[in-house]
Parts: sequence; C-alpha cells; structure tokens
Amino acid sequence: MWKSLLRAVGLDRRRSFDAAGGGRRWDGARTVDGLNGSIQAGATTAARRAGWYARNNPWVSAAVQSLAANAVGAGIKPRSRHPDAKVRDTLHALWDRWTDRADAAGLTDFYGLQALAFRAMVESGESFARLRIAEDVSPLPLAIDLLDREQVPLDLHRDIGAGARIQAGIEFDGNGRRVAYHCYANRPGDALAPLSLNTVRLPAGDVAHLFQPLAPGQVRGITWLAPVLLRVHELDQYEDAALVKAKVAALFTGFIRDPDGTVAGFNDGSGIGGVLQVGMEPGSLIPLPPGADIQFSDPADPGDYGAYTKTHIRAIASGLGLPYELVSGDLEGVTYSSIRAGLVEFRRRIEQVQHTVLVHQFCRPVWERFVRLAVLAGHLPAAGFDRDPYAFLACDWLPPKWDWVDPLKDARAEIEQIKAGLKSRSQSIAERGYDAEDVDAAIAADREREKRLGLNMEAPNG
Repeated sequence: MWKSLLRAVGLDRRRSFDAAGGGRRWDGARTVDGLNGSIQAGATTAARRAGWYARNNPWVSAAVQSLAANAVGAGIKPRSRHPDAKVRDTLHALWDRWTDRADAAGLTDFYGLQALAFRAMVESGESFARLRIAEDVSPLPLAIDLLDREQVPLDLHRDIGAGARIQAGIEFDGNGRRVAYHCYANRPGDALAPLSLNTVRLPAGDVAHLFQPLAPGQVRGITWLAPVLLRVHELDQYEDAALVKAKVAALFTGFIRDPDGTVAGFNDGSGIGGVLQVGMEPGSLIPLPPGADIQFSDPADPGDYGAYTKTHIRAIASGLGLPYELVSGDLEGVTYSSIRAGLVEFRRRIEQVQHTVLVHQFCRPVWERFVRLAVLAGHLPAAGFDRDPYAFLACDWLPPKWDWVDPLKDARAEIEQIKAGLKSRSQSIAERGYDAEDVDAAIAADREREKRLGLNMEAPNG
C-alpha cells in the first residue's frame, strides 16, 4: 500500500538511476563515503608511490615535467593595476630585484619556486610554502621556504574548544576558517635532518597551501597520479616481462633431447663434463649422435607489445589531462588539426589550474605580503595605501604565452581579432607576458633611431 502511494506521488525513486541500483552486476563496486576520510587513509602511501614513479618511470616523468612546464614555464609574472604609473614602475622594479633572492635556500628564483611548488602538488597532491622575514634579503626582507607535505602531519587531530579544532595538521576557528598550520621543522624520516617530534604553529597568513580541491570541505590534497598509479604499476611489470622475454628470445637457446641417454658419454672434443656443448656458426653442419635431437626455445608471444603499451599510455595521459603525444613523445600520424584540437583542450585545463589554484593559493599571498612590506619599508606612500589598499594590491598575473602550433595562422588570427575589436593590443601584449606601455615605448624608440639613421626596416630587401 505504501509503495503504491509513494509511486503515485512520485517519491519512490530508488530505481530511477541504474547507478544507484543493486544486484549481481554491482557486486564488488566501491563507493566514496567521504573524500577527507579517503585522503586520511591513503594519501601518504599514494604520494610516496607517485614520487617513486615520477623519478623512475619515463612516461610519468614526462607527464609531470610537461604539466609543470605548461602551467608555469618561465614563470607567471605580476603586472600591477595601480592607476599611478610611477607606483606601478616602482612595484615592478622592486619585484624584479627581489625575485632572484626569494628562495630561502638560494637554489632558484621566485619563478623556480612556482615550478617546484606546482610539481610537488602534482606528485604529492599538495605543497606548502612558508613566508618569513629574512633580514639578509634585499630589497625587501621576504624569503620563501617550501615545505614537504609530510611536515604538516596528516594524523594530527585535536579539539581546541569553542568550536575550534586541529584537523589533519591544520587549525580551524569556530567559523571553519584556517587560522594556523602545525608543522614539523624537518621532513619526518629525513636521515640528514635532526629528529624532532614537536610541531611549530605557523599563522595561516604565513603559509601558502597549494592543492586542487576536488570537493567542498576538502582539507588536504591527493596526488594527481591517483587515478593512474595502479595502471602505471602494472604497465611497468608488463614492460619488464616483455623485455625479459625479448632478451631470452634473442639468445636463441637450444636444448638437446636425449631420449635413450646415449649422448651423455659422447665426447669428440666438444663435450665438457659429460655434457654436449656445440657452438653454432653461419653455414655450419653439426653432427649429432644417434638418438639425439635439438629443440629451440620459442617463448609464447604476449601479444602486440606496441599496441598494448600505446593503449595504456593513452589511458595514463587521459587520467592526467594530458595529450598522448606530450606523454609518449610519439608524433607519428599527427596532423596540424589533430594536435591543435588536443592542445586547445589541454590548455583550457591548464589555464583553469593556473588561475584558480596556482595564482589564487600561491602567487597572490606572496604579492600581498610583498606589497605590504614595500609600504612598511617606505618604498610606497603609506598614506595612499591606508586610503585605498586595493589599488596597491590589484594585480594581473600573466602566464607565459602559449607557443604557436602554426605561427603564421595564429598571428593572422590574432591580428584579425584586434582589428575586429574582439580584443585589444594591450590584452594581446599582456598574454605574451609583456607590459603594453613598455612595448610601445620600445617601438617608439626603435622608430626614432631608424629615422635618425635613415633606416627603413619595412622596405623589402634586395
């Protein structure tokens, strides 16, 4: 009766979706009960496996390097939007001087830190950067320390009271806002670092936490290789087996069959220790004693190695959001249209990560700290900052311009868009990582010099 009534009012929808059904076909199917619980249970193991394959498997190594090269390249650079050109020039000059000193370890510059942080996020699922005062850094005392994900303990949970809590090493207030990170001074298990089980509380404003959220309420990150790690592992084993099989087949091993045991004592100078050993040379005729026969090894063919491997590399590339060609380096059969279609979709994904993850979580906190220190150091007018801090903090982050697949076609398309009013010259120049005012000034200087020297660079040669 109740079932009939529920159907009548449209409330019995248990069978509306096959995906929610039951029965034999769904035996063994798995579900995700909560992303945070899954990360808590397996993120560290997955991250360590991903790190191993990123350093030992050629396909994974190429994929990780390609992601970092396309997302960061030579660096995502800031261009201030302050209305005063003098303030903009001051900020850009300070920034250019500081970037070479940004790394607290002194191994790279700020843009190298971007690449390292992004690569760590791909491999481990997340990365952390500590912003700290360093008196020996000029022109502003700001330095950046990159932290390993295991320096923020995933198993540190504590109820602080009044609704505040520490969850997976991150402290939240009663409103659910991140207020601090609890970190080890060194990576646990590092044999070259002092052992310490005590954590240090770092205010959230001093830490940039870089990870790609997959669900609302997610606290920590998961390696980008999670969907493909098992496939990578099994493909690795298959390749090892295929290589051993090929090596054995290349040996062309032969086995002497002796059904009646008459060969054991045969010795015409080629037998050693009662075992017949005969070398094979081109055109040789080898006599065998009565009853002896030779059978050559013929290992079973595991199938089409090339097609099988290519299929799995395609799956790995797809799981990482990369075109197959960038992972494999295989450009056989690629046309302009096909490679462009694949790159357009890939670049759309990269742009999303650039602006919603890398810029928002890593670049913007660094820029804000940099500008505030510039004001405190007296490089910028404090009164103007107090009146309108947003004008000083407003900034465009410009990723490197994508390389052209077909330079002539892409350049013509760019020119047509500018002529049609679909984009401005300033926007086009900014997409290449340059400032329109600087470019215009350089063009004007070039034309003035050409005029002074009597040059006409637009005239045809010859």
